Amino acid sequence: MALHVMDEANRCLQCKVPQCQKGCPISTNIPEAIRLLKENKLDDAGRMLFENNPLTTVCSLVCNHEKQCEGHCVLGKKGAPVHFSTIENYISTTYANKMTQGPAPSNGMRVAIIGSGPAGITIAIILARYGYKVTIFEGKDKMGGVLRYGIPEFRLPKSVLDDIQYRHLELKGIQFRPNTSIGTAIGIDDLFRDGYKAIFIGTGVWNPRSLHIKGETFGNVHFGINYLNNPDSYKLGERVIVIGAGNAAMDVARTAIRKGSRYLTCFSLTKKIAASEYEFSYAQLEGVNFEYNKEPVEIKDDGVIFRDLEEDKEGNLTPIEGTEKLYPSDSVIISISQGPRNRIVSTTEGLKANEKGLLIADETGHTSRPGIFASGDVVNGARTVVEAVAHSKVVAESMHQYMQSLSKDKA
Repeated sequence: MALHVMDEANRCLQCKVPQCQKGCPISTNIPEAIRLLKENKLDDAGRMLFENNPLTTVCSLVCNHEKQCEGHCVLGKKGAPVHFSTIENYISTTYANKMTQGPAPSNGMRVAIIGSGPAGITIAIILARYGYKVTIFEGKDKMGGVLRYGIPEFRLPKSVLDDIQYRHLELKGIQFRPNTSIGTAIGIDDLFRDGYKAIFIGTGVWNPRSLHIKGETFGNVHFGINYLNNPDSYKLGERVIVIGAGNAAMDVARTAIRKGSRYLTCFSLTKKIAASEYEFSYAQLEGVNFEYNKEPVEIKDDGVIFRDLEEDKEGNLTPIEGTEKLYPSDSVIISISQGPRNRIVSTTEGLKANEKGLLIADETGHTSRPGIFASGDVVNGARTVVEAVAHSKVVAESMHQYMQSLSKDKA
């Protein structure tokens, strides 16, 4: 492992204008991390990675590297790029074992974080560094949000998340309150009543989008985000149809294959698969089949009726009448994106959402109600982990400035 990492590190050209860093949504100083590693300063490299990206161990595994850092590497134009994902994973996981620093001195101010996905974890860690007393409220039983309940174990081991909870939350004094959904027994106003100076909402997007076609309520039909939450509770059978072709659909398909489904086909509206080339290639390698230009018309007990679509050069789709055909299956999984739940908005006066149910917030996370901030998927819709982290770093600083202004006004 280490020899392979050093082989990759030695390939780095140390470009004066590093395109790899430009391709990273969180602007990781990739040449510097590699330079420190080569100088046997692994701890310094690890410290730099974590200070820039609290979820560096996660991003090293789940980022779309082929379109980001590695996709921008100049070596990739004529050959193989430097695989920084491997280097980052080695540095971050090795250094993580040495992280034992306790909580920062308290500044006496209390912050509430609603949701423990990528955005919530990032905000909590950064504000804890400033000495805020942070409490995370999570509707499920464990920390991680979409990282734990939406990404399969084979892509992101749960042990990585458990380590983050121990080293980044527990050691820093961040309190974690599981099985607590805000907007039910506890509301936003209850948090303000109890002295929280600012509240962050990072509840993600957990409502599956439906097709609105006949048969969608049948017992052999499931939604992708629900399936990934706990795949062991589903009995899909040998033949499965997945409707959708994004990265989440690839996760669904690859998980179902691992759970015993023998014949699995993903159906896409277009010829262009929405998933990354990396995820698509792994799905093919593992035995997932694909059908293109197919529109679901009706779901039956024994399969799905699809209609062919004609696609012109501009990508416009036109149904071809008379091409309806039943594709047999034991189960159907719909994986065509998700939207937010509206529990918090519906129970909080002055908090506004757009027509899609996404929270309205400015670039620095301020919502329509003072003291409430938001970022991540609940604002932008389903995006990548690193994008959520990058935006949340900005929002964390905005929250810090807001709370400091409160203390100055009080003084």
